[in-house]
Amino acid sequence: MRVEEVTEVTDELVEALERLMVQLSRSAALPTPRELQQMVDSDVIRLLVARNDQGIMGTLTLALFQIPTGVRAWIEDVVVDEAARGQGIGEALNQRALELAKKCGARTVDLTSRPSREAANRLYQRLGFKPRETNVYRYTLE
Repeated sequence: MRVEEVTEVTDELVEALERLMVQLSRSAALPTPRELQQMVDSDVIRLLVARNDQGIMGTLTLALFQIPTGVRAWIEDVVVDEAARGQGIGEALNQRALELAKKCGARTVDLTSRPSREAANRLYQRLGFKPRETNVYRYTLE
């Protein structure tokens, strides 16, 4: 198994994300090839994939951006194919994201995870992520 940063949008990537994103969220729209290309071309987004002999089995998005208080890093949309869970893929994706964040000058990395994702929450805690005492707010734009 290896973790790679996506540098080009391929049919394999599009098909893998179609398969993986529905395992993460049934209500989110799938990214179009054009949207994927925008992510790949972005200065602030790093799209990571984990692959084994069967192809792309997991993905993670790392957002890195400069704000007045420093470089911020945020992990989003982590998903490992149901058929490949428990094989260290999520851990490898997160470890690579942490390495990239550090290399880019971030001092901390944030993420959120629903409480119902028990295995993911155990993984994050095992990796050293700590719960923050903060409120997360969401404003829906429609």
